[in-house]
Amino acid sequence: MGEASPREQARLTVRPAEVADIPAIVALSERVYGVDGGYTVEMLTGQIAQFPQGMFVAIYEDVAVGYCATFRIDEKSAMAPHRWLEISGGGYASRHLSTGDWLYGMEVCVDPQHRGLRIGRRLYELRKRLCQELGLKGIVFGGRLPGFARRAKRYGGDVRAYVDDVRAGRIRDRALSFQLRNGFELIGVLPGYQPSDLESRGYAAHLVWRNPKIDPNASTRGSQRPLPDSVRVATVQYQQRRVASFDEFATQVEYFVDIAADYRADFVVFPELFTLQLLSVENRPLSPQDSMLALTGYTERFATLLSELAVRHNINIIGGSHPTRTNAGADAQVRNICYVALRDGSLHTRDKLHPTPNERTWWGIGGGDSAQAIITDCGPIGVMICYDSEFPELGRHLVDQGAMILFVPFCTDTREGYLRVRYCSQARAIENQCYVVLSGNVGNLPGVNNFDIQYAQSCILTPSDFPFARDGIAADTTPNVEQVAFADLRLNDLTVARNDGTVQNLNDRRHDLYSLTWARRPASRVAAPDPTQPPENP
Repeated sequence: MGEASPREQARLTVRPAEVADIPAIVALSERVYGVDGGYTVEMLTGQIAQFPQGMFVAIYEDVAVGYCATFRIDEKSAMAPHRWLEISGGGYASRHLSTGDWLYGMEVCVDPQHRGLRIGRRLYELRKRLCQELGLKGIVFGGRLPGFARRAKRYGGDVRAYVDDVRAGRIRDRALSFQLRNGFELIGVLPGYQPSDLESRGYAAHLVWRNPKIDPNASTRGSQRPLPDSVRVATVQYQQRRVASFDEFATQVEYFVDIAADYRADFVVFPELFTLQLLSVENRPLSPQDSMLALTGYTERFATLLSELAVRHNINIIGGSHPTRTNAGADAQVRNICYVALRDGSLHTRDKLHPTPNERTWWGIGGGDSAQAIITDCGPIGVMICYDSEFPELGRHLVDQGAMILFVPFCTDTREGYLRVRYCSQARAIENQCYVVLSGNVGNLPGVNNFDIQYAQSCILTPSDFPFARDGIAADTTPNVEQVAFADLRLNDLTVARNDGTVQNLNDRRHDLYSLTWARRPASRVAAPDPTQPPENP
């Protein structure tokens, strides 16, 4: 059959949102809420990663004109008084509970220029259909009251009197009246739900839609999003030794990739700055900054090597890190960047956010300005390069985006430095109920300034609870010896621990007391972490 003619092609489609839609949804949210009020790439990554079934996008003539976000939640949390920031986990849907009995509607937004297409109604119908397919009790959310501010004086500021009149049909509120016509039941008012919503004076109507196809007293424990039963991880404790050429370096890298692939690993991890080995090709002493600049000349070959090896050996490669020149001219800067090659050949880059004092002073390395999870065939992952692991905000940010495994390529010269990274990584595993994988350098490179000695004991760390290894260590290596350590990581154990563990660090966060807010980036700099796209330009 031939291609559909322009007349046969749908002008409006409403479908589950995908990672590739993220830039378009960011742009939509900024049109609706303004640049400072829209969603970030990281928030949307988290929403789709946490519960992909619950995110829908409306596309009209190739433009995103509507978005709907939901997640599952327990009845007690859904029915109790709450605020949007608290219930949505800061906008990441990180409070998604795979065994939750209710769908929580955290977002429906429609492009103001396309509100005559009944897009909102279509999105609500999809939400109801999803609720019924999952056999959940119903849908609950906080609905805006955009007519309240202009009528507040008439009601003496009494919001409950206002919603009573809307419910009785004596006055009309464009949002609440719409919800009531669509079968939602008003069960109360939520003060302070969204303080920035001046039209509603921060209030929201507490609304529910009850699934007519189930017994309201039944317990529903539907299935969570599909995950691999087990993910095998290989961490390479890499020995620095002299090489005479890039090809010799590539041979050594492929050796470890091949070993990991032979053992059917899903991921192989290399250390931070392991490409400093290439400085031995120069075979002459360089100043620290000149050393970094010399290495940037290998960036293209290094990135191509990882991408080709990932495809050839059918494995995801966390390529340690490599000094990379960014931008050009007066804005030129060298950053310490991790290259992640997925087994489909796509390449992703993640900057080290926190250069150490030595890196800043001696090597002239600058820090990155964003941290996005990467969507892989084994679920979302995150990267924290060495010193980054010592800042708890970064691990939490990545886990909020859905990451269940955090990779920490590191480079430390003394045992004290190594233990800082080790202890902090173990803390990240416990507080975020995730796996953390460390990979470090051993050996030395005489003649390479500021890279004199190395200390490492690479390891694979787990939360500390009954489903996991007794000491929270799935595998580790002998200190300062070139080795590869393997571990099989069961992602479902994380889900069980988060929802029903001895402690439940993620669920028990006090969203009503504190939140983590990351700086927004201009829309022009937004890029979706889509592994199906061509390699990113570092």
